[in-house]
Amino acid sequence: MTIRLLPSEVASQIAAGEVVERPASVIKELLENALDARASSVMVSVHDAGRSLIEVADDGQGIPAGELSLAVSRHATSKLQSSDDLFRISTLGFRGEALASIGSVSRMSVTSRTAGENTGARIRVEGGLEGKPEAVGTPQGTVVRVEDLFYNVPARLKFLKQDTTERRAMDGLLSRYALAYPQVRFKFSNDDSIVLQTAGDGDRRAILAALYGVEVAKQMLEVLAEDEGLRLTGFTSPASLTRSNRKEITFFVNGRWVQDAALSTALLQAYHTLLMVGRFPLSVLFLEIDPEEVDVNVHPAKAEVRFRSSDRVFSFVQRSVRRALLAYSPVQHVLPQSLWGGASGNSLAGLPGSSSGGLDWQMAAGLGESPAVQAASATAEPRQDSLGRVPLLRLVGQIGAAYLVAEGPDGLYLIDQHAAHERVLFEKLLAQHGRKNIPSQALLTPATVQLPPAQAALLENQLCVLQQFGFDVESFGPGAFQVRAMPSLFSGADPAAALRALVEDFEEDETPLQTELESKIAGRVCKRLAVKAGQPLSVEEQRALLTNLEACDSPRTCPHGRPTMIHLSVDMLERQFGRKGAR
Repeated sequence: MTIRLLPSEVASQIAAGEVVERPASVIKELLENALDARASSVMVSVHDAGRSLIEVADDGQGIPAGELSLAVSRHATSKLQSSDDLFRISTLGFRGEALASIGSVSRMSVTSRTAGENTGARIRVEGGLEGKPEAVGTPQGTVVRVEDLFYNVPARLKFLKQDTTERRAMDGLLSRYALAYPQVRFKFSNDDSIVLQTAGDGDRRAILAALYGVEVAKQMLEVLAEDEGLRLTGFTSPASLTRSNRKEITFFVNGRWVQDAALSTALLQAYHTLLMVGRFPLSVLFLEIDPEEVDVNVHPAKAEVRFRSSDRVFSFVQRSVRRALLAYSPVQHVLPQSLWGGASGNSLAGLPGSSSGGLDWQMAAGLGESPAVQAASATAEPRQDSLGRVPLLRLVGQIGAAYLVAEGPDGLYLIDQHAAHERVLFEKLLAQHGRKNIPSQALLTPATVQLPPAQAALLENQLCVLQQFGFDVESFGPGAFQVRAMPSLFSGADPAAALRALVEDFEEDETPLQTELESKIAGRVCKRLAVKAGQPLSVEEQRALLTNLEACDSPRTCPHGRPTMIHLSVDMLERQFGRKGAR
């Protein structure tokens, strides 16, 4: 095969693929340029999830008219002068590829004016072909307008994800930079609807409240630590406030948003023994380090970094976060002393929290029997185990505030109360949904839930689906929703937790709720609203849980496949105690 040089426009499009992956990539590059220009206000507008229009306007230093053509050329930058500068980078941008890459795959215009000029200038770039600069009247700063992204690269356009997913990526990006630069006013509009707006007054906790709600912002723990050239600031959640994935873990290094596995691991190590398996903190942390100690020239997207002393950075982050957790949230014993007093024998009545708060068990379990009937059913003749069902069980008690101990005709049963209750709620909710008859209970006082822009945009398109499951939710301002009613099955549960259960578990490529199976949606809600490990239950609640678990079609596993119980047969117990010879 003959070797030939690629045409310049083809080479530009190939290079652009490393920098411009999606609309959020365009916003990131333009946003970082605005921040490098010391802008105090940044306005971002998009239409059609960024496909038809992305506009970023700032009031920064601007670009001189005589340098506008150079600014849209490849490898042209004001931030580096020699190769030595690569090892002490203090700006967000430095490669000189952003504007050229964006212009090669779109119809782009750049309008700018500096403080010392009377008029500004505008240049247009279409598919990598530059026009001539023209004089225009414009305020100080820069406006970059990107239209018809990937119009000349149909393959790249075809691989963009659904609008909801692309909007979520942009929402998450703007939210993170708003937290990182609280002194800058941000305004983000999506299809002429304001998604995010900050005051630029430097109050980072106020931005947390706007993104996650006042209650979450109040709970966030402040992190502030310094150690020989390292400084860590920001916020992290207490062990009681978690998410089901790592998407709310955010790290900035010298003002640059990075996705570094080592930093995330250090954070999670700080929570060691404090979090349940599969739960992750909500954290926004900012690491400041000598620029010579970190290499940001790892990938064209500048999202990865390498530390010269990675072990030292890892240890510093882990110790700093752990210190904040212990200072604000002293570690509690799983079984406080109060659990062991006030009760005699196997009775758990009167234990703290055994009957207060949580779900309404009479409603959730659908019990209509009197205590005498419940006691009779618990001591009735056992039925045979068939088709995965369990025999009638006699309650013994609760251990570890997490497991029920019961006796069956064939041995001992240890039941995970969370998994068991999850199975009970799941089958009841699906049965009601199948009959198109999910009883809904209006809340005496509607609950207002504040969600981050990414989750709010996702939920906005799914409100009709929630109605099918007994929820009455309506939009209540930017990022806010009001829960007016919820399924009677979950009476007494936290409406905010019920709503977040449907949106926080989504992954980047996950399909909308409308296309999910009813069982998957029901499983999400029930997992969040089932009783948790560590919650003491009264004797009546324990018996109600056993009775309803026995009636389930698939009582031995939770809806996600985790076992609800462990069976220790009489034969196995006899062998363990040496009553049937050596093991």
